[in-house]
Amino acid sequence: MKKILKRMAIAIAVLLVVLIVGVIIFLQQPQFGALPTGARLERIQQSPNYRDGKFQNQHHTPQLTEGASYYGVMTEFLFGGDKRSRPSKQLPSKKINLLTLDPTENVLVWFGHSSYFLQIDGKRFLVDPVFSGAASPISFSNKSYAGADVYTVDDMPNIDYFFITHDHYDHLDYETILELKPKVGKVITGLGTGAHLERWGYSPSSIIENDWNETVQLDSGFVVHTLPARHFSGRGLTAQQSLWVSFVLQTPTQKIYIGGDSGYDTHFAEIGAKYGPIDWAILECGQYDKAWKYIHMMPEEILQAGTDLGAKRILPVHWGKFSMANHAWDESILRATTAAAGTAIPLVTPLIGEAVDLGGSGEFVGWWSGLE
Repeated sequence: MKKILKRMAIAIAVLLVVLIVGVIIFLQQPQFGALPTGARLERIQQSPNYRDGKFQNQHHTPQLTEGASYYGVMTEFLFGGDKRSRPSKQLPSKKINLLTLDPTENVLVWFGHSSYFLQIDGKRFLVDPVFSGAASPISFSNKSYAGADVYTVDDMPNIDYFFITHDHYDHLDYETILELKPKVGKVITGLGTGAHLERWGYSPSSIIENDWNETVQLDSGFVVHTLPARHFSGRGLTAQQSLWVSFVLQTPTQKIYIGGDSGYDTHFAEIGAKYGPIDWAILECGQYDKAWKYIHMMPEEILQAGTDLGAKRILPVHWGKFSMANHAWDESILRATTAAAGTAIPLVTPLIGEAVDLGGSGEFVGWWSGLE
């Protein structure tokens, strides 16, 4: 009996070693990116937002709400949650030809989740594109909804400025980044994210990495301010080695707030006081949970964030393409539009792929109605 137990223990130990080695080898694949080193790491270590070996939020931000546990979150995710986590029908969409778009038009095109294209005052911008069909390092997991992948990299024109808010897989997509490389002029992102891009073949001269509260003059009349968000980062086992950011993009005629992922905090009011009023606030309203309320806003909170920013209009994003939380796929937009009813700030809710006139009223129908 002792010999059998000893053999079993040896077999288990061998399996664990094989598993650990397999995970280590798997994490060396290029889609996981790279950690900052050398001069990049030295600059990061000088940041007032980098303490105790990692980037920190402005205020204490636990990833789980008090009383929540990872076991409880995983149990609910695997065995609970809303049965309508994905739409049962193909999503409706539109598609315009971005390659032949009149350069005098000021438009926004949402690609679902947190990906969108902006053409403003003759310049083209792209934010957090995910065109691979999955928000994951494994292509068969976390697949996009049917009908959500209307555009591909081939549909993109040359991009003057490419904004990356942080390095999570639903915002920084390896396949998309590789394919976009010949079309990108400059990349603007937070400290540390450039390590991923350089591993993937982007030239260091094409990457602008900023800390919070830094400003870059892009072209005459075009300025971007890199600003705080309340979130976290990481693509492998080591977290918070690159900085999550939001942006205020000022053009000759528009002021756009690019929110990225963020829990509600005082930074919205601080940004509004310094840079407001904002013509368009692009804010996340989906993939939330009471168990992680500090790192993602509840849908109703985007109205308060928009008010703090002095926003004239809000475009709700971070929904409509991937299911990453335990709520129904359309619950976030239903809650957000209900909260916005009767308020002074209109929500702009285009179809995926629909052109939004940045100088227009931004009134759109609730296209998700009737989809289960």
